[in-house]
Amino acid sequence: MSTSPRPDGLTLRQAALIAGFAYLLNPVSYAEFFLWPKLLVAGSVGQTAANVSSHPGMLLGVFFAFFINFSEDVVIAWALYFLLAPVNKALSLLASLFQLVYASICFTGLFNLLPVYREVTDAAYGTAAGGNMPHEQIYLLLRSFRYDYSMALVLFGIHLVLVGALIVRSRYIPLWLGIVLVAAGLGWIIVMLQPYLYPGHPLDWLQVTALGELVFMLWLLFAGWRLKEPAIGA
Repeated sequence: MSTSPRPDGLTLRQAALIAGFAYLLNPVSYAEFFLWPKLLVAGSVGQTAANVSSHPGMLLGVFFAFFINFSEDVVIAWALYFLLAPVNKALSLLASLFQLVYASICFTGLFNLLPVYREVTDAAYGTAAGGNMPHEQIYLLLRSFRYDYSMALVLFGIHLVLVGALIVRSRYIPLWLGIVLVAAGLGWIIVMLQPYLYPGHPLDWLQVTALGELVFMLWLLFAGWRLKEPAIGA
C-alpha cells in the first residue's frame, strides 16, 4: 500500500474528510425541521402568506440554509468521486453527476423563494412588479420549491445507490456501509415517487433509511483519516 498523494487529485484520506465535514456542517436539518414548518402550512394559502409576511427573516434563513446545503452537495460529489475512483472511475463519475444534477435542480427551485422575500420586504419591488403578489402565488412558489426538491431527491437516491454499489466493490471501505447506503438510496426513491406512482400506500416509515447517510458521515469522519492509497496497479 502506498500513502503518497495522487498526482491528479485528492488522496483517499483527504476525500473522506472533506466529504465528512461537508456532511457535518450542513444546516439543512435546521431549515427542514425548525424553520420551514413555521412558514408553509399545507393546504392553507392565507396562513402561509401571513407567516411569510410576518417572518421574512425566517424565509431568508431557509433560503441560505438550503443554499449552503446544495453548495455542499457539490463539494461532496467532488470529494466522493476521488474517494471511489479507485474502484471504478466511470461509475464514480456517474454517481457524482447524479448528485450534481440533483443539486442543480434544487438550486433552480430554491431561487423561486427570492421574489417572495423581495415582495414582502421591499415595497418598491412590489410596485415595480405591478402590485402586491397574490397570496396564491406566494403559496405556489413555496410549494414549487418543495416539489422540485422532492423529485430531485429521486436523483439523489440513485446517487446513493451507485455510491453504495461502489463501496460494496471496494476493498478499503466496509461492505456493510455500502449496503446501508444502497438501502438509503432506495428509500429516497420509493418515498419521493409515492405521491405519483402509489399514492394510496403510506411509505413515510421508509425515511428511516436516511439514517444511513448519518452513519456514512460518522464513518468518513472517524475512520476516513486511516484510509491508505491503493498500491499502483492494484
